Amino acid sequence: MAKAGHKVLSAFIDAVAWPEALTRIATWAAARESRYVCICNAHSVVTAGQDPAFGTVVAQADMATPDGAPVAWMMRKLGFANQQRINGPDLMWKYCAEAAGRNESIYLYGGTEETLTILQAKLATTYPALRVAGAYSPPFRTLTAEEDAAVVERINTSGAGTVWVSLGCPKQELWMAAHRGRIQAVMIGVGAAFDYHAGTIQRAPLWMQNAGLEWLHRLVSEPRRLWRRYLVTNTLFIAGAARQLLARRHAE
Repeated sequence: MAKAGHKVLSAFIDAVAWPEALTRIATWAAARESRYVCICNAHSVVTAGQDPAFGTVVAQADMATPDGAPVAWMMRKLGFANQQRINGPDLMWKYCAEAAGRNESIYLYGGTEETLTILQAKLATTYPALRVAGAYSPPFRTLTAEEDAAVVERINTSGAGTVWVSLGCPKQELWMAAHRGRIQAVMIGVGAAFDYHAGTIQRAPLWMQNAGLEWLHRLVSEPRRLWRRYLVTNTLFIAGAARQLLARRHAE
């Protein structure tokens, strides 16, 4: 059965509402299925068209949600009028709330040791019944085959149904794709979610999130690191979106 969704530029994005996205993950997690979920913003959609390897990873995802406001806006323009943003930080927090109520355990992969310590304390306070089966802050270098095998074993024996992966794009997506079939859990790439929830990076105020300006808040917060991603990539996204919508109008 074909999934409901549409290509935004060259990346297929699933048309899902919050309840459906959460239920899909929970169903896969309960069966300990090895799957991965990509949370796609303008940067990842543009990168999918520029980098064939990354494009393949997104195309083969078990679910690709519209993270950024521009991607959700495009989905609405492409026929899914009620499409909302299904973003990483909120998806993680909503899922943890539900997992706490069904005695389900999660695993945290990524972030720094400091961030993981703060995050686990916050999760324990917010969701006392939530089981965090383990947490691992990988080194910046590539793991050796032996180290990677140990990580896989640790996650699989932990009993976690989901692995929340906070490595940044495209590293987290490539990592998840490489471990599908090896890690018996659902892997969800959530970008800076660990830092947001731990408070080590300040998230945009709610009014900016609702106005589609979360990217601007991040750019102002980390201009030297993110200026190219947001200014150059967003320009490429706008140009690509305009071409796609114009072609769609001509085809109608």
